[in-house]
Amino acid sequence: MFDMASKAMFAALAESATVKQLASRYGMRRPTSFARRFIAGETVAEAIEAARALERSGLTVTLDLLGEGVASTDAAAAATRAYGDLIQAVASAGVTRNISVKLTQLGLAIDRATSFDNLRRILDVAAAAECFVRVDMEQAVYVEPTLGIVETLWKIGYRQMGVVIQSYLRRSPDDVRRMIALGVRVRLVKGAYRESRDVAFPLKAEVDHAFVDLMRLLLAGGAYPAIATHDPAMIAATREFAESKGLAKNAFEFQMLFGIRRDLQASLSGAGYPFRVYVPFGTEWFPYFMRRLGERPANVGFVVRSVVREK
Repeated sequence: MFDMASKAMFAALAESATVKQLASRYGMRRPTSFARRFIAGETVAEAIEAARALERSGLTVTLDLLGEGVASTDAAAAATRAYGDLIQAVASAGVTRNISVKLTQLGLAIDRATSFDNLRRILDVAAAAECFVRVDMEQAVYVEPTLGIVETLWKIGYRQMGVVIQSYLRRSPDDVRRMIALGVRVRLVKGAYRESRDVAFPLKAEVDHAFVDLMRLLLAGGAYPAIATHDPAMIAATREFAESKGLAKNAFEFQMLFGIRRDLQASLSGAGYPFRVYVPFGTEWFPYFMRRLGERPANVGFVVRSVVREK
């Protein structure tokens, strides 16, 4: 079964320095290279160009400067400055002012205070530019520190931000209720990291069931939820529940990843649902790319065909 076992395999590859070095040499070499299907490029200019193309199709975007797990305060500070520059570039370009950031990119793996201070710096720049900041969720060990930082910043007045909750984690119902009580906007995803069975549901059916339960919680009481899935069954369940509750189509939004299920993206947008595309970019694209391969067998087939064409 292409579920937790595949995620574990691709998660292991994502951590391989040798594989990363090889992939980095070829994966983004040309516009037709295999990683370009899922990564907008390596530069801010390329990300903005991709955002403009999506916006011309009637979609909105969130830009994510890829990177995670930095090992020094200098690297965390550099990532913080890069996000400040990204916000300014987005504002100047006139594209959607919406970004996504991981706290280990800002130093959470070093200590909580470093990432807290760096996120606050980004939020200050974002507030001046009227830019929304989504705090991504990472491995289970970082869930509580991430939620704690979001909660603290929210309570002292930083309201132009949201967070991500992963349905495959067993703790997520409590986390969703916690964010609903605060009023924090939640992006619901299934989850793509390698976790133990006591922390995460091991079977796709269990993850799907949890996703539907959490979606219902969010649509019933959440602040403008983002339902992020490429799964037609999850999309159908969301639409059915929203219609049963008489919710307007603009009471929530659907989200998908750049380069995946473009047919569904166009279909949902055409049906009148607000739709946002998560647009990742940057030189540190390899771990993200590996997780995308681990989520869906069709992604692996696409890469294999692309590699064959490149030879």
